[in-house]
Amino acid sequence: MENHAGTPVYVHAKACVIDDVWAAVGSDNINLRSWSHDSELGCVVLDEDADPRAPHDPAGLGDGARVFARELRLRLAREHLDEAEPAAGAPDPLCDPVRAFDAFAAAASALDAWHDGGRRGPRPPGRLRAYRPPELSPLARRVSMPFYRLLVDPDGRPMRLRLRKAF
Repeated sequence: MENHAGTPVYVHAKACVIDDVWAAVGSDNINLRSWSHDSELGCVVLDEDADPRAPHDPAGLGDGARVFARELRLRLAREHLDEAEPAAGAPDPLCDPVRAFDAFAAAASALDAWHDGGRRGPRPPGRLRAYRPPELSPLARRVSMPFYRLLVDPDGRPMRLRLRKAF
């Protein structure tokens, strides 16, 4: 993510929406350090109110989309894509998860191309960029992994449990 000036933005908050049914917002990361060493906060919402917009059951599991989870996903999507909310009563194309994903990919691709082309012309809408993970050589990975496990993602279990591979 970046702001409109092209400066990368660090966001510590996390949001997770699953099938427009379940939503979680918080600061915890999905790693052992976050769950065992750091002070983190999270909130999960399972709304009872069904969302009347299609698709009614995106996962096909019978849960049905819920208002809070879908609205959270749509608001974040519109913010990251620089899209306005559709007019009242108009269908929202981002309700369809596949179309939303395609919109994210297209926006990131356009913004990457604009940067790669020297930032000429008007800046494309959106704040998303493609993430390209750094490539580590096998030797660098072998040398760095013990430090990663010890310092970045430590295992908070007592030694007895670790040796038994138990939790």
